[in-house]
Amino acid sequence: MAVSRRHFFQTLSAAALAGGWRLPAADMIIRGARPEDFEMPLSGFDSWITPNERFFVRTHVYTPSVDLAAWRLRVEGEVSAPLTLSMNELKQLPRVELVSVLECAGNGRSFYQPTLAGLQWQHGAVGNGRWAGVRLADVLKKAGYKASAKEVLFNGADVPIGTMPDFQRAIPLEKALHADTMLAFEMNGQPLPASHGFPLRVIAPGWAGDSWVKWLTHIEVRDKEFDGFFMKTAYRRPVRTVTPGAPVDASLMTPVTLLGIKSVIASPVEGQMLAEGPATVRGVAWSGESPVARVDVSTDNGRTWQPAKLGTDQARYAWRMWEAQWTPRQAGSYVLMARAFNRAGETQPLVQEWNPSGYLWNVVQQVRVEVGAKAGLPQSPPPSTYAPFPEKVKTSCIGCHGEEMITGQRLTRPQWEREVDKMKGWGASVKPEDRSEIVDYLLSQFGLKR
Repeated sequence: MAVSRRHFFQTLSAAALAGGWRLPAADMIIRGARPEDFEMPLSGFDSWITPNERFFVRTHVYTPSVDLAAWRLRVEGEVSAPLTLSMNELKQLPRVELVSVLECAGNGRSFYQPTLAGLQWQHGAVGNGRWAGVRLADVLKKAGYKASAKEVLFNGADVPIGTMPDFQRAIPLEKALHADTMLAFEMNGQPLPASHGFPLRVIAPGWAGDSWVKWLTHIEVRDKEFDGFFMKTAYRRPVRTVTPGAPVDASLMTPVTLLGIKSVIASPVEGQMLAEGPATVRGVAWSGESPVARVDVSTDNGRTWQPAKLGTDQARYAWRMWEAQWTPRQAGSYVLMARAFNRAGETQPLVQEWNPSGYLWNVVQQVRVEVGAKAGLPQSPPPSTYAPFPEKVKTSCIGCHGEEMITGQRLTRPQWEREVDKMKGWGASVKPEDRSEIVDYLLSQFGLKR
């Protein structure tokens, strides 16, 4: 669920003034204010380049404050000439730019069935940005990476909360040396905002956002795979299709990398009332490392499809805007669908391919609209209500993150038990005698009773 506008801006305004960064757009969906997790609404898909203030934000920890004058990038490991670079020294390398989609691996998690723990992103944990910086390959060549190199590990200035593991991610050497893999210091013509990794972040175009490490301070060239938590446990998905809800053996999991092909219908929206007569269906589509080639639209539950008109703005890793004209034959209830195809011949699935962490959702979207009634947008649902947090829950669960992380979930008892135990392992103060009471409250207010 989204927290109230008033609560969100009261929380963030003081932090913005203290930290010197810009508040996000007022219509952003707040999945978490502390740490920052902001989702772009469907109306944000109305432009080819997503403005910084409307770009989604995903953070595992609190946003660090980095002093650029003192900041340095260290490059070491399997290299012949370890480096320590200031920003001015880094900028002596050839400058490059590209336009690329950045999408959180968990975008669309809220649509999976059975439900899953984690941020309940819908469509908007994604944006299309213009990134500028230097090639990672140029940095690695300057350091003289050795023949023994197999992968490149990244770490940033962010500090873990409690005893949670440090967020470190690695990419294979082949991806690191690709001409389009960058270290970016600009986003949409401006220095990287703090929420997006100031002063430097990794750009791994076509790959999910977990590989786009922010606040970059350290690069280690390695001769073997990194076995840290965020590579060996988190951000992994099955190597084959699995039964929804079934446990998956760790040996059958592999790191999340390439984004899938995906489309989003931005307008009309679910439940919208349309007057009879011509209408326009609009949206965007993107597809990892293979450009979008076509988008087909159906207005009759998938019985028939027509090609949409693609926008002229395009780049290999960017999204394509599209639109299709539609004149309903009569009043009634209609389901609109959009399905993208890429140049590699791939398309979107019609049915979910479930995975235990809710990553890389790209099922064909369905939007039901009503034609023939008075035109208008659907009424917003009333805000969810819940009993006040007991002191034990406040003490145990709200020390490191805001209430939004909890109130957005809809989990079963076993899922809540696993979440409480995970947080306890990461430093949350949960007394053994209080565990059942805390789980009972969470289940009664934010649970699936099954």
